[in-house]
Amino acid sequence: MIIDFRSDTVTKPTKGMLDAMMRAKVGDDVFGEDPSINELESLAASMFSMEEAVFCPSGTMTNQIAIKCHTQPGDEVICDETAHVYQYEGGGIAFNSGASVKLIHGDRGRISAAQVALAINNTEDAHKALTSLVCLENTSNRGGGSCYNFEEIKKIKEVCRTNKLAFHLDGARLFNALVAKKETAEQYGQVFDSISICLSKSLGCPVGSLLLGKKDLIKKARRIRKAFGGGMRQGGFLAAAGIYALKNHITRQAEDHAHARLIAEALTKKDFVEAVLPVETNIIIFSIRQPHTAKSIVQKMKENNIIGYAITPVSVRLVTHLDIRPEMVQRTIETIKHL
Repeated sequence: MIIDFRSDTVTKPTKGMLDAMMRAKVGDDVFGEDPSINELESLAASMFSMEEAVFCPSGTMTNQIAIKCHTQPGDEVICDETAHVYQYEGGGIAFNSGASVKLIHGDRGRISAAQVALAINNTEDAHKALTSLVCLENTSNRGGGSCYNFEEIKKIKEVCRTNKLAFHLDGARLFNALVAKKETAEQYGQVFDSISICLSKSLGCPVGSLLLGKKDLIKKARRIRKAFGGGMRQGGFLAAAGIYALKNHITRQAEDHAHARLIAEALTKKDFVEAVLPVETNIIIFSIRQPHTAKSIVQKMKENNIIGYAITPVSVRLVTHLDIRPEMVQRTIETIKHL
């Protein structure tokens, strides 16, 4: 039995999801004629009380489309220094939008309203780029699945409103935050100008993400999606998986969070572990004490059929998901005890 903790992207569709995919009604989405994609977009938009949504192949694409919608070449984007839009999207902000980035050293991937206010450039200073967009990530991947305090998000929104900045959320694992913090999707739809949600991470779909926003923004996003090569034809087979996930896989994430806490507790008792980031959702990040390395610990785990991910030379990430069953968690804990 292989236990794969590398990411929540490694999941396979459940039987119910596969059945929904096989029964999907499809059409040509570039012509707006795929009924399953149309249903998915409408469902997601209504969940967040936002006007419209557009279905894309990946979260990187939805984030990059949003950034291009909100900026002009030469503008500046504010985000945390560990943000996915900066660290893991291939330099896409520069490549796709011609924008620069103002990086903030946040708290486990979370930036504050005070930090954002200080990072905004003076519009009267011709030497500086025009600040046009603030991006948050919730939950924060490199922050160990950390969640924002929604009151702080509202404060950041007020800073954006006062300074006429757009406000985007990389919500790749937003549903983890909603479950952990007992928040609602509508709360987020009322605050952000655009939201990206990923279906292929904690929701367990094989492919797909959605960008949500106002009607005019999504109309522009569809044109950019086409230019990025993201226009799909009979994508309804994938959209059906997304519909199933939004209806069946949200509340179950509490189980993933509980599994992560159990594994983290076992790790805190080991001498080779320097520290474990606080576990709020389904991501565990722990640092390794010398003379061990992240690579050596991952290799030891692999020898026991447990697969982790060395995200730095001294840090390991484990991610729980719907394919991790309780017996796998117990086996992992027993293996950790004997490492």
